[in-house]
Amino acid sequence: MRFLRSGEKGFDRYLSEAERRIVEDPPRLEGEVRSILRDVKKNGDEALLRYTQRFDNVRLTLSQIEVKKREVSEARKRIPRDFLGTLEKAAHRIRRFHQLAKKRRMVKWVEEGIRIEQVVKPLERVGIYVPGGKASYPSTVLMAGIPAKVAGVEEIIITTPPPPEGISPAVLVAADLAGVDRIFRIGGVQAIGALAYGTRSIPKVDKIVGPGNRYVAIAKRLVYGAVDLDMVAGPSEIVIISDGKTSPAFVAADLISQAEHDEMALSILITPSEVFARKVEEEVQKQLLTLKREKISRKSLRQRGAILIVRDLDQAIELANRIAPEHLELSVQNPLSLVKSVKHAGAVFLGPYTPGAIGDYMAGPNHILPTAGTARFSSALGVEDFVKRIHRIQFSRKALSRFEGDVRRFTKWEGLEGHYRSVQMRLGR
Repeated sequence: MRFLRSGEKGFDRYLSEAERRIVEDPPRLEGEVRSILRDVKKNGDEALLRYTQRFDNVRLTLSQIEVKKREVSEARKRIPRDFLGTLEKAAHRIRRFHQLAKKRRMVKWVEEGIRIEQVVKPLERVGIYVPGGKASYPSTVLMAGIPAKVAGVEEIIITTPPPPEGISPAVLVAADLAGVDRIFRIGGVQAIGALAYGTRSIPKVDKIVGPGNRYVAIAKRLVYGAVDLDMVAGPSEIVIISDGKTSPAFVAADLISQAEHDEMALSILITPSEVFARKVEEEVQKQLLTLKREKISRKSLRQRGAILIVRDLDQAIELANRIAPEHLELSVQNPLSLVKSVKHAGAVFLGPYTPGAIGDYMAGPNHILPTAGTARFSSALGVEDFVKRIHRIQFSRKALSRFEGDVRRFTKWEGLEGHYRSVQMRLGR
């Protein structure tokens, strides 16, 4: 990992690069994605089957696209009992947190002859994209499915790439625990197209949530408008602020925990102690030697990672706010003294015994978090992402007449005569 000291050459350049870390997609990739989406929109299930064979090397028939209920039931027998208990425990904690966070605000404003309300309604149908490939992500299923269920979404469906050996039983069990209604063996760009436009087998949804690879991210961006999205997620990120009094092994492990996701992951330590920073770097090298994903982690840390040496913890917080990371760890003796100064982060982990990993799986808050600096203006996935607000407005004739002059002045200024006329007609002018 590179060492950069505040005030030295390269320090501000690295920070500027970190702030502008949205990865630009080559036009060629976007063109490929557009082509697949057009094909799915035009040819539906036929295109889904063709791309599944081409990209996933799995030949499906129409009747195999959707996972049968008995397959979900049988999946419980295929995972260890202790892991089943862990899935159930995680589901309980995630459900409990999102129930506490549930918003059902009914705004009511009544004046003489006027009634104004805001009501909150759940979305009708939501699609969850669950990544596949070399790994299985039951935690993502729980994090996306449970808040949708708590919000009252009528139908929740999953699309996930079908490995040759079949969908992970843990993913199927997690879907059952989350209250998912239907599961489809379709992944990649073609799955996003199916969710956005609908096919004979897969219904069109109102919103797509869940992470995916670069192609999936491009596809989500391109179908926005046909459907709503949670976010267009980028590579994983962590910024750790340490006062040098946490075990270097803890900090090194947490930097690696994000680096192992992807070569483009961003792992940054900010500390005022260069002695501590050197110890962390030594620990990183030692721990990488026993990591299964050593190659990916090394490349990520070498290309994108950094250890920033700063004047004090106040400067550390200032830099973290500039970066606006997905995960922010305040690995200091008194994290509560710093947390009030945090303006931009997807999730904040307080103290030396709160690694980002506990938030990924068991804490309860959502692990689908804003990346690439979007924590400046967006939030973790939650119940509020699965509802919409509807305004109800009612005026009596007498109440309408009280605002006639105001409407006339607005419409005269904006040149919209028909708007004023619609009030005049009701008042018999």
